[in-house]
Amino acid sequence: MRLQASKSKNATSYYVVKSIRHQGKRSSKVVEKLGTLDDLRKKAGNQDPVVWAQNYVAELNEIENQKHKEIIVKYSNRKIVKKDQVRLFNGGYLFLQKIYHELGLADICKAISDKYKFEYDLNNILSRLIYSRIIYPSSKLSTFELSKSFIEKPNFELHDIYRALDVIAKESDFIQAELYNNSLKTNKRRTGILYYDCTNYFFEIEQAAGIKQYGPSKEHRPNPIVQMGLFMDGDGIPLAFDITSGNTNEQNTLKPLEKKILKDFDLAKFVVCTDAGLSSLDNRRFNSYNDRAFITTQSIKKLKSHLREWALDPKGWKLTDSNELHDLDSIDEESYKEAVFYKERWINENDFEQRLVVTYSIKYRNYLRTLRNNHIQRADKAIKNNPSKLSKSNQNDYKRLINQTHTTENGEIAGNTILSLDIQAIKNEAMFDGFYAVCTNLEDKPIKIIEVNKRRWEIEECFRILKSEFKARPVYLTNDERIHAHFLTCFIALMIFRLLEKKINSTFSYSQIINELRSMNFLEERGEGYIPVYTRNDFTDLLHAVYGFRTDYEILSNYDIRKIIYSTKK
Repeated sequence: MRLQASKSKNATSYYVVKSIRHQGKRSSKVVEKLGTLDDLRKKAGNQDPVVWAQNYVAELNEIENQKHKEIIVKYSNRKIVKKDQVRLFNGGYLFLQKIYHELGLADICKAISDKYKFEYDLNNILSRLIYSRIIYPSSKLSTFELSKSFIEKPNFELHDIYRALDVIAKESDFIQAELYNNSLKTNKRRTGILYYDCTNYFFEIEQAAGIKQYGPSKEHRPNPIVQMGLFMDGDGIPLAFDITSGNTNEQNTLKPLEKKILKDFDLAKFVVCTDAGLSSLDNRRFNSYNDRAFITTQSIKKLKSHLREWALDPKGWKLTDSNELHDLDSIDEESYKEAVFYKERWINENDFEQRLVVTYSIKYRNYLRTLRNNHIQRADKAIKNNPSKLSKSNQNDYKRLINQTHTTENGEIAGNTILSLDIQAIKNEAMFDGFYAVCTNLEDKPIKIIEVNKRRWEIEECFRILKSEFKARPVYLTNDERIHAHFLTCFIALMIFRLLEKKINSTFSYSQIINELRSMNFLEERGEGYIPVYTRNDFTDLLHAVYGFRTDYEILSNYDIRKIIYSTKK
């Protein structure tokens, strides 16, 4: 800091001025206005006013040069802030940036850039698309504007994003394979068990074209859709994905993506775990070769009659620690309320042998009963108060329990639809309460197989995060390549987020984590540093402890911020 005099027609004014660097440019900043020479005389007393001012500036410099210095920031309640000046920036992305660089994404972008020889900064674009997808999920236009809210400013224009999406789509297989290989350097990947599922995403258009085709929508919307098939490892970390057209049978999406994993990821020995809807006989056969195996849920309702009778027979059930046979009709429910009973047999259908494992749990039975009782109450209430909304239902909707009669007992056509609870449907459902079945070609202990299959909820949670928190749909892009690139950035964002969850190893929900990262904002004091304006709490303390740097000092100097940014890119 230095003393600067500014002469006008009537007086000379003195200022404390500091040289600063902002966004690579050097300029001067007025730290404090000391006043005119007359003002200085009043402050200086018997001292020479200019000497007093010089000594005052020297004191300020001494304070700033101390090891644990105080940064002097002064505000005026008479000075209006500059118009359109952005002063608030997000720093929560820095914790995502650390994982981004651990996964080698900057090097991946460099390899692609060297291959195509384009001028825009692919690494800067891809990283902002990913951080924004987690913290500020929105359209590509909004992402471009919101990326300016990060402490590190973007160095690209909107049209560069769309050009980059085309390249990102072309290099999707390369990016996924490199991501997997790089992740092995910093994370232990449990690839002995792979979970696969498929979902779809709708578009805010009505005309089908390209991979945007009409198909059975998960949201039951009358819009074209695309399908995403996703593999994750045994820890719930995304492994690989693919996008197919909306009219593709989802059972046909598994093998092509699995073949990519076999080829590009150098994986050969694993168990594929899926739900019943994705487990065609062809897929089961495919995962019965070499060192691969499968576990898939099996609907007891859809078993052949003799197998269904065997599965529901109350006799012949075992517990894991005993060969004693139990009769479900005579067990003491209080004593066995936490127990899981099982029975098993090998079955042969269409010349394909597989093992059918069925379990029974009192706890699971009670859960299903409670769920259905709630549906019965909703159905009964709807019949009485809202019959006009009962025209459509699905297999998990409470409306399935409502019977609609359009004729009288004499067979005559009724003038009005007669609504009532479907007692027979309720009884038919209750038969299966507490029972759960899987098919497999493994010979492991039945309970171990069931436990492996139960973790399928994590891949379902992955899709919930993509759809709810990351707002991956509706999709507004029209070009097929850009659509694929959009979902690739969503996939990478999901992978980074899951690794963050694993790194902090906490009980915070994914909504809490995202909201906390979004709230980690800083007020920029130009030329001085950044003042955190978020609430320090248990979550931020945990983040800082895990990452080894802190952002919750009263103010972070520009040097401190540069040091933190550098540490996230190592």
